[in-house]
Amino acid sequence: MTTTEAPFAELLDRVDARLTDAPLTATARALADLQLAEAEDVLEAWLESKGRTPTGDTVEGFRLLALHRQGAKGDPSFNACRETCREIVYLRNVVTEYDGDMPEARHSLRLQSMVVKHLALFVGGKMVEAGLGDFCCSSRPIRHSDAAAAGPTIQGD
Repeated sequence: MTTTEAPFAELLDRVDARLTDAPLTATARALADLQLAEAEDVLEAWLESKGRTPTGDTVEGFRLLALHRQGAKGDPSFNACRETCREIVYLRNVVTEYDGDMPEARHSLRLQSMVVKHLALFVGGKMVEAGLGDFCCSSRPIRHSDAAAAGPTIQGD
């Protein structure tokens, strides 16, 4: 993946297509695993944009969680997407339990698609605006330093 103005445009198009009511073209489990791999691709792109080699390790049995842990080292604001990564893994696990029950699996796959999209939007935004996510971890606005530099605002009568 490349870090362009829209670093995950193709991924977002694929996710949006899956969010329609089109019939599934793969088994539920295969699609859940594909979406998990796409989330890994997002975090790999993040790490590569920082000049780091993505890990092949796993945390709790999932590479996505290891990639998140690696991405958060030295950048606490990246922890803002920790629960997003955990939700992607959780929904993949739910789908594996419902593999034979397509209505239940379809619901979980749809949720997983939305969460993968959220991750791609967050990481893509963070690649453009490094401060994105600071507000989640430290209750500090992204442009805190800009506001402080401008000085206080005075309300007129």
